[in-house]
Amino acid sequence: MTDHQSSGLLRGPTVAAAGIRLLSDALRDQGVQVVDALWEPPPEVVGAPLAQVAADLRRLAANERAVQAMIEAKPAVVGVTTAAETLGLEPRQFLHSGPPITWEDASGPLRGALVGALLLEEEAESPRDAWQICESNQIELSPCHSHSAVGPMAGVISASMPVYEIHDEVNRRVAYSNLNEGLGKVLRMGSYSTEVIDRLRWMKTSLAPVLHEAFERHGPFDVRALLGQSLQMGDEGHNRNRAGSALFLREMSASIARCNYTNDEIAQVFEFINGNEHFVLNMVMPAAKAAADAARDIPGSTMVVAMARNGTEFGIQVSGTGDQWFTGPANTPSGILFAGFSHDDINPDIGDSTIMETYGIGGFAMACAPAIVRFVGGSAELANKKTRQMYEITLAENPHLQIPSMNFRGTPTGIDVAKVVSTRILPAVNTGMAGKEAGIGQVGAGLVEPPMTCFEQALTAVARSGLEA
Repeated sequence: MTDHQSSGLLRGPTVAAAGIRLLSDALRDQGVQVVDALWEPPPEVVGAPLAQVAADLRRLAANERAVQAMIEAKPAVVGVTTAAETLGLEPRQFLHSGPPITWEDASGPLRGALVGALLLEEEAESPRDAWQICESNQIELSPCHSHSAVGPMAGVISASMPVYEIHDEVNRRVAYSNLNEGLGKVLRMGSYSTEVIDRLRWMKTSLAPVLHEAFERHGPFDVRALLGQSLQMGDEGHNRNRAGSALFLREMSASIARCNYTNDEIAQVFEFINGNEHFVLNMVMPAAKAAADAARDIPGSTMVVAMARNGTEFGIQVSGTGDQWFTGPANTPSGILFAGFSHDDINPDIGDSTIMETYGIGGFAMACAPAIVRFVGGSAELANKKTRQMYEITLAENPHLQIPSMNFRGTPTGIDVAKVVSTRILPAVNTGMAGKEAGIGQVGAGLVEPPMTCFEQALTAVARSGLEA
């Protein structure tokens, strides 16, 4: 074998092809190795909006301003309060995940969570009573996002529920979320059994007061720093929070131990946190919300500032179009199911936790967490591939949130609707899976994509705003 042969100079070419298959098929017929790129041109209907947005002189500066505001945010937990105190909720007023929805259109998990919340607030004596209250329109529903809040899965927040209060002193933003219940039979998954309600009452009367005093003793708890560390320890920040919850417990343990409660009460708090690997998620979610809110209302910006699902629709909000929701039918996740459940048991995608992907972690940081695939399905190679793809639809890299396996590259941050529409690459989302029937609870965890129509609608709206400016 000659040197030229050994170096590969005389080997046949490998061709990468995109678009129609005519060329690639002809090359294959001639023995040429062809790799087909997963690309398709955007539909003709979005061609004009894409051109208008590309020509908008505001866009580059607006997007730079938006993504830098999100990156520079430094959210911290300052305490635990109640939704009545901070959000002004009354007993039959409920926040929920995703874009606006009515009881009539609500999915099983959301309905189950609302029934459970009525029982928790003692507005109903039984699930049957609670159901009747809901069906007779005696409740008021509003999206969490409309109140500077986020809620996982069904996302139901009621008046007496404890909520984390998050402050971003850099951008003067505040955000809230309820406390994480753990996995399985939980309210956020639509369960409302006695076990669920009793746990929520204990969280209200015992867990929340201890946590509040602990935060007062400790001072503001830096969530961004926690995320930065946990990503380097195998978390992706959405469906894997093992490292983050352990880091929280390590830093806060002394402050918790010094709280003015009995040894048994303190021990119960430690046991609950230690037994819930997702405990820190409900602090990280409002931290991401505060950061994303800092990027809102910048004319000309095509950056996504919220992605959320209510179990029926998937919706997004964009910096340059204010509080307007752009929605499409929620897709059904695929992944790993718990024993005894099938694909037919899965409810369409639900929850505000896609604020994690909006912030540039979760599905965007899967390369940090190869072990996540044991929970959501897929492979370690898929995890790396998903993260690499996300750089193609984002505006920047977050230097505070780095990926060790990619030479400490910052996570892909700032979803650009124009890039999503032009590349046809959709945001990757890690998610839990709720049973479609009220009361079932969690049935598994997996991966899901938003509907493309959300991004096409948003792009058209931004383009229209440019013409009107």
